[in-house]
Amino acid sequence: MNKRKLGNTGIEVAPLALGTNVFGWTIDEARSFEILDAFTGAGFNLVDTADVYSRWATRHKGGESETIIGNWLKKTGKRDQIVLATKVGSDMGDGKKGLSKLYIIRAIEDSLRRLHTDHIDLYQSHFDDEITPVEETMEAYFQLIKEGKVIATGTSNMSPERLKQSLDSSRQNNMPTYETLQPHYNLYDRETYEKNYEHICVENNLGVICYFPLASGFLTGKYRSEKDFTKSVRGGSMSKFMNDRGMRILQALDEVAARHKATQAAIALAWLIARPSVTAPIASATTIAQLQELMSAVEVKLSDEDVRKLEV
Repeated sequence: MNKRKLGNTGIEVAPLALGTNVFGWTIDEARSFEILDAFTGAGFNLVDTADVYSRWATRHKGGESETIIGNWLKKTGKRDQIVLATKVGSDMGDGKKGLSKLYIIRAIEDSLRRLHTDHIDLYQSHFDDEITPVEETMEAYFQLIKEGKVIATGTSNMSPERLKQSLDSSRQNNMPTYETLQPHYNLYDRETYEKNYEHICVENNLGVICYFPLASGFLTGKYRSEKDFTKSVRGGSMSKFMNDRGMRILQALDEVAARHKATQAAIALAWLIARPSVTAPIASATTIAQLQELMSAVEVKLSDEDVRKLEV
């Protein structure tokens, strides 16, 4: 499989990343192991998680996803076969949150322990902490990189202004810089990334690993009317997509999918994979069948006509 360079990190990744927020939440450890086995067995290597996954679930504390991945790594010994990405900064309860140097230095030890590893390939600021100066956050990452606990750093859910401030500060102070951005971006939700972030990513050669690539399932085509909202726990959020533009996108997905004998989900992912500024969309699966559908996207080669039709 052709790999892509992840920004300036020197790391190479397959053009589809595995999101693991479902691990320990909607699927158990055994199923999660099956997903990881199939994903890596097919030649994919970028696995994305976060310390907070899945604290939102009943009786969860956070760290469930990292723990499952760590158990899989311990069982299989496949640490060198994956690019391991996790995040810090989300609210873990008991005041554990933010991007202060003290907190990051403490939080990574919990992640390393749960993940059964001595280093994280891509350590990302999950949500911005505007109280903490960007210089302090980058000092923490600098220390972790010097100690060999982190290879590269990235960010997510940060304003364009703070992202630019962080990049400028790192250069001025000869500190490590954010090498990746994890934005909310898909065929429906395009404006924010394309207008506010894409030029920053291109100018700074940031790797882009976007989340919600299927718009919470809308771009799979299974939600066509309010009657379909009961198909999943996310169904209730589909109403915001049920407008003229959303319906035009679904129609375009139907036509392009039929032309390529692919699913709508594969086409939506293939569109992202074809975007010059995108390194790899992040998608999650709860079954092997779903995973195979997602992975098939890397085989789809969209024509210029396909792209024009999809970008309604």
